[in-house]
Amino acid sequence: ELKQEIIRTLTADNPHVPRDIVRFNFKERAYKLVDDMDHTAVHFTLNGYLIHKDSDEGRRQSIRSCTEAGSFIEKAPVEAAAEPTEEAETKDEEPTEEAEGEGGGEGGGEGEQEAETAEAAEEEPPPQKPPERKLANQFNFIERGSTTYHYPLREKGLQTDPAPFETFSDNVNQWFIYDSYMEELERMEKAKEKEKAKPVAVKKEDQKTGRKLSVVEPPHVDSLSMVAKAAKIAERMVNLNTYDDIAQDFKYFEDASDEYRGQKGTLLPLWKFQYQKTKKLAVTALSWNPKYKDLFAVGYGSYDFMKQGHGMLLLYTLKNPSFPEYSFSSESGVMCLDFHGDHPHLLAVGFYDGNVAIYNLKRASPQPSYKSSAKSGKHTEPVWQVKWQKDDMDSNRNFFSVSSDGRIVSWTLVKNELVHMDVIKLSADETTMQGPEGLQLQTLGSGISFDFHKKIDYLFLVGTEEGKIYKCSKSYSSQFLDVFEAHHMAVDTVSWNPFHLRVFISCSSDWTVKIWDHTIKTPLFVYDLATAVGDVAWSPYSSTVFAAVTIDGQAHVFDLNVNKLEPLCSQLVVTQKKNKTTHVQFNPADPVIIVGDERGLITCLKLSPNLRKKPKEKKGQEVKKGPEEEIAKLEKLLSLVRQPGKKE
Repeated sequence: ELKQEIIRTLTADNPHVPRDIVRFNFKERAYKLVDDMDHTAVHFTLNGYLIHKDSDEGRRQSIRSCTEAGSFIEKAPVEAAAEPTEEAETKDEEPTEEAEGEGGGEGGGEGEQEAETAEAAEEEPPPQKPPERKLANQFNFIERGSTTYHYPLREKGLQTDPAPFETFSDNVNQWFIYDSYMEELERMEKAKEKEKAKPVAVKKEDQKTGRKLSVVEPPHVDSLSMVAKAAKIAERMVNLNTYDDIAQDFKYFEDASDEYRGQKGTLLPLWKFQYQKTKKLAVTALSWNPKYKDLFAVGYGSYDFMKQGHGMLLLYTLKNPSFPEYSFSSESGVMCLDFHGDHPHLLAVGFYDGNVAIYNLKRASPQPSYKSSAKSGKHTEPVWQVKWQKDDMDSNRNFFSVSSDGRIVSWTLVKNELVHMDVIKLSADETTMQGPEGLQLQTLGSGISFDFHKKIDYLFLVGTEEGKIYKCSKSYSSQFLDVFEAHHMAVDTVSWNPFHLRVFISCSSDWTVKIWDHTIKTPLFVYDLATAVGDVAWSPYSSTVFAAVTIDGQAHVFDLNVNKLEPLCSQLVVTQKKNKTTHVQFNPADPVIIVGDERGLITCLKLSPNLRKKPKEKKGQEVKKGPEEEIAKLEKLLSLVRQPGKKE
């Protein structure tokens, strides 16, 4: 299949044009195949008001404008002839003596006058054609019928028209219309001033949040939106040609050398995602979209409390590694995020300043649709993790958040605001602080991570900065169901197994990864990775496969069904010095993982065949498929751990 050559030819034919269309030919009285189909694809149309001057309508308008101009020119000489000059009047009033004396010579005088008029007629130049008048601009929103050459007079005493009583009523009507128009114009200007005053407040908020908004004029929005889809398709085609080798490896490549490695496997580097504005920020969160398997969200911030600044939220797709699909900027660093399972366009985000927000990807707005504030009960310390939950009894969407202030808060979307409710407060056992006048103040624990059970809605686990894991219930706000003395340092991640209902995993900066049964107080498996562990994640296709990343830049992949003692793959992902890997996530559909580091780089790696093996079927055993097979596989391992004397 890899050696097969597939030739693709770029043609001007439209692939969506229907083929094999048959129409009845009345001349031949038979159905004939239509060959000449129109392959033109129209991406953008805009109706205009311009008329070609050689068209019928253009000629009619030019003739109409010429006749109007000609009538105006003809009126001018008539008015000039109607107003005789003073010299002509004096000449008419002074009769000549010769005309009075010559009584019998009138006939001769008339003949001379006729000859003079005939000579004048011959000398007169031919009438000039009126100049061609330009067509009126159809884009000028003023009716030509409303334009007047003479400004109407306001007062009656200034009338010079010979019919004052008729024109006075017209004048009054004109000024009534003029006053109404001016009042409407003033009202519209005041409304515009009010609208201009609003964006000033928005700009102040933008300066606080650090977001740069580009103002697009309304007339260009439609045209840009029409071209945007075609431009995105063209960009995808260019990237497909640029990263064709990597795309072929992603789809077809299987490492044949796994046959000679025994149980070991490798990670094949594929794409690398990096944005120019996030090179100085660390990858603080990763999350795959539950509907679009190629889309994932990345949160950027900083784990160093001395170097806190702005943050960014980017959404990448495997189809376009060169540029993010969505980009959002924030005033505070992004520390965690989570996609809604049923509504994949909703993204919950937690910030370093204690706020939580919800972004709606369907809205083309750089601002979050919902955001907490000091009045709505925001956290007082960084929010380390957020998780969506099922809708409540009133069908309102809600999610939970955990913070270093010891509070686990439930946030509900009610109309246009976030309503909070404290679910539980973590209390540090046997730790009291001396207050004023000898009062003993109980200190709160610091929550770092949490995860909700996949089947039991009310059950969830909380990892703390002190190294403990609390098993909690939504029904009890002051008590814990159980406490696990899990680690010696902060519990960075805690996660339930997606198949087995009792098993969960945890990792910590004390170099260890531990697998637990929540009904047993001691861990089932303990793995020492010789350096601080940043993150751990279960695979979505196997109950015994998980991956972990450490701060020395390595990624480790385990499969308990193959080797319970050591990882099947330990590979260096980050090559730069003084760079640390921070997070890892499995793709829900394809055999790839993404790893983020402190320099803002996300690396996509493909698992070799040895890292995604399925157990062999034994003769005589009932074949189990899907989740039942994974549960049985992990249950068998757990039984071996509980009974160490029993041989496998």
